[in-house]
Amino acid sequence: MPTEAAAKATQILRDGSLFQWYVIPLFAFVVYVYANEVEKKNWNLVFAGLAFWGMDWFNEIWNSLVFHFTNYAPVWGAPGKTAYLIFIGLNIEICFMFAIAGITFAKMLPPDKKVKIFGIPNRMIVAVFGSAFCVFIEVLLNNIGALTWDYSWWDAGTPWLIFLFGYLTFFLVSFWVFDMESLKKKITVVASIYVFDVLLILVFGVILKWI
Repeated sequence: MPTEAAAKATQILRDGSLFQWYVIPLFAFVVYVYANEVEKKNWNLVFAGLAFWGMDWFNEIWNSLVFHFTNYAPVWGAPGKTAYLIFIGLNIEICFMFAIAGITFAKMLPPDKKVKIFGIPNRMIVAVFGSAFCVFIEVLLNNIGALTWDYSWWDAGTPWLIFLFGYLTFFLVSFWVFDMESLKKKITVVASIYVFDVLLILVFGVILKWI
């Protein structure tokens, strides 16, 4: 039987009547961020951002599948106020945030990937910092009920799984793509992430209607 939070989320899942006009300027802002980097031909940032976003879509898909198979709760849920709930743990506001998060954090990377900070590769330092910061934000959101956790192994008391699988993988893949020397490799990897995401959505969402 679904938890109270999961039940609330399913009630508003993909309910178009929740639409709010602030979605339009948020979308325009995301487009502007990418257009600005494309204009400057900052392909490292563009593809780092897209890789980060694509990794989040994958996370949201498996999170929705957890709810389908358990009929209890997703690992994380977003039952609070939103203009549109895309998946049980992903609303349109979170989606737009993740769309630009990769670019934002990649801008913090030192130009030379070989430079170490406290003896640690700078990419790993930024990835760890970014992941820890995101976990901190999630704890705050959970405290006000905007983001819900119903499993004892995924909560503020056991944050390492949130840190590792909720965020660190995003950063590592994003920075890996950022540092690729070939634009062709960047396109191939990012395209592969999105093709996989789309296939999962088609199978589990459109065909089977599980998510």
